[in-house]
Amino acid sequence: MKKVNLAIVGATGMVGRTFMKVLEERQFPVKNLYLFASKRSEGTVLKFNGMDVTVEALNEQSFNRDIDIALFSAGGEISKRFAKIARDQGVVVIDNSSAWRMDPDVPLIVPEVNALAINNHNGIIANPNCSTIQSVLPLKYIDDAYGIKRIIYSTYQAVSGSGVSGIQDLEEGLDGELPKKYEYPIAYNCIPQIDIFMDNGYTKEEMKMINETRKILNNESLKVTATAVRVPVKYGHSVSINLELEKDVSAQDIKNILNNKPGIVIVDDPSQNKYPMAIDSEGNDEVYVGRIRKDYSIDRGINLWVVADNIRKGAATNTVQIAELLLGE
Repeated sequence: MKKVNLAIVGATGMVGRTFMKVLEERQFPVKNLYLFASKRSEGTVLKFNGMDVTVEALNEQSFNRDIDIALFSAGGEISKRFAKIARDQGVVVIDNSSAWRMDPDVPLIVPEVNALAINNHNGIIANPNCSTIQSVLPLKYIDDAYGIKRIIYSTYQAVSGSGVSGIQDLEEGLDGELPKKYEYPIAYNCIPQIDIFMDNGYTKEEMKMINETRKILNNESLKVTATAVRVPVKYGHSVSINLELEKDVSAQDIKNILNNKPGIVIVDDPSQNKYPMAIDSEGNDEVYVGRIRKDYSIDRGINLWVVADNIRKGAATNTVQIAELLLGE
């Protein structure tokens, strides 16, 4: 397989470092690796495949070299500013922020769900929101088989979704210190706000899930609602998903549809108290699905509990999988 020159923007962050770990694990064919971060991280030395790689300060000239693919995870403002600069230099950008996700000219990709959308990229590809990624993976197969009329999301999102500062707030809060990242203590608490509130009363995180689900499943009229909650868990987002389907279906039908599908692991045995938990997802790339059961309050209703590591499948691994698609484009 042809080796490529790869850049990581936001290399010293939690997702950036996980990019490198996943690239190593999946033996991605890297010829040269370029690491970029903010000025304060300039000169930091990171290990990749046993070699030392020095972090450079990101600037407008950073992409004036032979780079094939750039993985961005440095926030929306950086992506808005530098993704086009990189693209204009012939680099294909895979962006992990929300900056480009809803742009109609930018594909929003979960490789197991809509890999063919990559054929329509114009130099920028968007990686979806972490909770959206793990949710649409099982929903795609259910939608194809039974048709989805309505989705109700309730998320239980780990503090690592806020980066290192979120984890620090949890750890320090357990020792009685006041929060620095969050407005309220996250230790021993749940905060029903992730990102800012919009004019419609939803948070930006909730609207991401609503709009991204519609785009990925290619159904702009799909009825979706969401409530996103930050919980005192380090790694692993959990999502309770309630579905109203077009066709009648049993819980066993759903298990049969999802069984042995790429990237999905069924953990669902009530007799043995077996179900997906955030603590079991940490460090793994699979999406775990359980608590599959009928919703008897409506016709053709189904409940699911979906768990995944938000830093891996919810961010770094999905991004690297998109890069792998590019190699075989």
